[in-house]
Amino acid sequence: MFSPHERTVRMTAQTVEDLPAAIDRALAGRSILVLPRNRDDSITEVAPSQWRGAGRAPALILFTSGSTGTAKAVALSADALTTSARATERFLAGPGDWHLTLPTNHIAGFQVELRARLAGREPVRTTSASFTAESFAEEVESLFARGGSRPSYTSLVPTQLHRVLADDRATLAAAKFDTILLGGSAISPALLERADEHGLSIVRTYGMSETAGGCVYDGVPFDGVEITITDTSTIDLRGPVVADSYVEFNADGQISPVDNPGLTTDDDGSRTMRTSDLGRLDDGVLSVLGRSDDIIVSGGTNVSPHELETGLLPTWQHHGIAEVLVTWVPDDEWGKLLVALVRLEDQVSPAMRAALGSSRELARHLGGLDHGMGGQPLPRLAFPVTEIPNRSIGKPDRMVASRLAAELAEAERRRSRIP
Repeated sequence: MFSPHERTVRMTAQTVEDLPAAIDRALAGRSILVLPRNRDDSITEVAPSQWRGAGRAPALILFTSGSTGTAKAVALSADALTTSARATERFLAGPGDWHLTLPTNHIAGFQVELRARLAGREPVRTTSASFTAESFAEEVESLFARGGSRPSYTSLVPTQLHRVLADDRATLAAAKFDTILLGGSAISPALLERADEHGLSIVRTYGMSETAGGCVYDGVPFDGVEITITDTSTIDLRGPVVADSYVEFNADGQISPVDNPGLTTDDDGSRTMRTSDLGRLDDGVLSVLGRSDDIIVSGGTNVSPHELETGLLPTWQHHGIAEVLVTWVPDDEWGKLLVALVRLEDQVSPAMRAALGSSRELARHLGGLDHGMGGQPLPRLAFPVTEIPNRSIGKPDRMVASRLAAELAEAERRRSRIP
């Protein structure tokens, strides 16, 4: 894709320390920094002369998480990136010391590197191939062993926070941070309650690659960011943190902008990201209600899996359910039959354990709990799983979840036929 004369560095635990200098060059306009789709592939620095769009070349190109099925390459300017990083500092307690747990080929991890660079002190980076409570606790202890009086921060996704709260040492370590940014996927009220009970200071973030990361903290937008709820209840985000465009890489190595109705630029140069997320504004505070393209039509009724998950989990958690993801399987009667994939705690109630042998019995048991979701369609099958399907950044992988549910339902049908 790129000529052999371009600079590449491996994004591994051994060489990730080279990334800050590459960030400097990109912000100064001396290169375009291209992050890979996969965390262990190479990052690439491309000459700005390879840019074929109007105006100044972008500082950063990275790939979206592929929530809609296909990852897109997004071009972000130096101004968008630094505006976002400085806005985070203003929202929090100023420049601070950062702990990096997220992959830096995703915008959330990259922003931790950028904020640390602007604050003048490198982050403590995870060296673990996968996130564990043990490695988290050790890394946090290393961060605080460096000393200093500046505030301390980390950025997590909900799956990571679940693991932290399941471990006493990791929970004590997490409580030392001045603020933990939490985002990347839906956050259940029950998870926030548990974090609060243990003294963790959580700030919920909402944003995406196309907005240089989180641009709405605890429902409140950054200065200069405007939120609009459209006639179809989807969220539009407008402001200086929005990406310049989507891009494509040409065969000759040049980079060209791609027109896309999801990213628009007005005549005055202001940019808008038209998301597929459903939302509601209450006195200027945003609530995200899931994705419009995640809606499941079951028996002629539109069902938001996000609303079901956040509505059911607070009650289910008291009976031994750690996480839930709502998906579907094909069904002659319902069209799409609602299915709950559940990850169990080590200890579950006796009634729950008695129902584990049948997906229908487990769904009936869970549906009969006092969850306050009466009148809404509920999952009719429920399968225990070891892990909830997620992408690398912690977003639920609903396509994989649907395939897994179909496999589990078929395996159960086969077992039922055995004499």
